[in-house]
Amino acid sequence: MLTIAIQAGGSTRRTGSDKALLPLAGKPLIEHLLMRVNDLGDDILVTTNRPQDYAFLGVRLVSDPVPGLGALNGLHTALDAARGRSVLVLACDMPFVSRPLLEHLVSLVSHADVVIPRHEGRFEPLHALYEKQACLPAIGAALAAGEKRLISFYTKVHVLPVEGSDLSRLDPRGLSFFNVNTLEDLAQAERILSEGEMGQ
Repeated sequence: MLTIAIQAGGSTRRTGSDKALLPLAGKPLIEHLLMRVNDLGDDILVTTNRPQDYAFLGVRLVSDPVPGLGALNGLHTALDAARGRSVLVLACDMPFVSRPLLEHLVSLVSHADVVIPRHEGRFEPLHALYEKQACLPAIGAALAAGEKRLISFYTKVHVLPVEGSDLSRLDPRGLSFFNVNTLEDLAQAERILSEGEMGQ
């Protein structure tokens, strides 16, 4: 069973509002992501500490037991709430994730505890597949040790990077990792949509 967990937390200082709800082509940013993952998993949830703002989505909403402890804590919340043994975790601000790339990550679920793209030499931990049973205790231990980085527990689990030619083949335009952090990014996303560049 696969759970898809969309992380809708994080700072909104640079956009002046909750970026997951920023309008892109007339729809909240998070709805573009939900459309791309439609029917991919058996269970879907959104992690947010403002559930009242997301009730209109009609999906399961989960909040951090103690808000404000950072992204690693948010990842722990998502995995703990997941009904599936595998959890595809995605940031809410990536409207152009590649469906073929996501399907490829899911196809590798039995090969590692974390299946993760490595884009331009960097892991993308909020665009990755996690095996709940292995990762949840490892994240818990990292949090207990005061760690905050999303990849801090990777040395304790089996990580399988997806990179190079696989990324080029599955996301030829390289837009999966385009994220909206500023109003300028949002304007660029509007341009990408209007020019039909978003790919699969």
